[in-house]
Amino acid sequence: MWQDIKMLNAISNALLGLAALALLASGIWWLAQRPMFTLREIRVEGAGQSELRRVNPLIIRASALPRIKGNFFTANLDTVRAAFESVPWVRKASVQREWPNKLIVSIEEHQPLATWDDDGRLLSVHGDLFTANLDEAEEDGELLRLSGPDGSEKDVVARLADFRRWFGPLELNPVEVDLSSRYAWTLKLDNGMTVELGREQNKDTLKDRVARLVQIYPQLKSRLQGRIESVDMRYPNGLALKASGLSGGLGSKKK
Repeated sequence: MWQDIKMLNAISNALLGLAALALLASGIWWLAQRPMFTLREIRVEGAGQSELRRVNPLIIRASALPRIKGNFFTANLDTVRAAFESVPWVRKASVQREWPNKLIVSIEEHQPLATWDDDGRLLSVHGDLFTANLDEAEEDGELLRLSGPDGSEKDVVARLADFRRWFGPLELNPVEVDLSSRYAWTLKLDNGMTVELGREQNKDTLKDRVARLVQIYPQLKSRLQGRIESVDMRYPNGLALKASGLSGGLGSKKK
């Protein structure tokens, strides 16, 4: 009998506990629906206290608001983040709640680096493809032109940094870089000269070819007086060049 009484007490306590939890949940739900928790403000700011240059807070709020449902407690922050990240020029968005009825949205903008291929897309300094107004992207100057197979964007951006460093001694910079479907590299420098570097046979192939050009370029420039149009460095021990009124090569067969 005592065991039956203990069991009944345990069941009774469990039921009381469930009832208390249900009552508590009901109270929390009721409290969460109070008008004071209706979202009153969504503040948009630049990430890391940086100023937003191309994202207009008023426009981005108007674009994202129709996709935001719920109040301070029930709004899905992942949905809010995705809504803001769908807006042009937004690379990343992070969202925080601020008691009792505000959301703080921190925006990181795309930093344009180049146009990508010829399809109107832009490429950021991080190697991200995005779509935005080209005139806005070129407010600080004309963008570079980069191209390559699908999925090679980050590789091309990384190699661009290498080319800039390797051509530094000549004070020349790439303005166009192309990675062909055969994964051969071609670039155009800001003096108008095109450089064929070919495919990477090992980790030092491109670096060595650029180093040879850097070494001989001052002599070529002196002799040809800036008439060089293109240089082909796909030769193991030489090069071929094209200049106004002149074309020729020196070295063994190219690869």
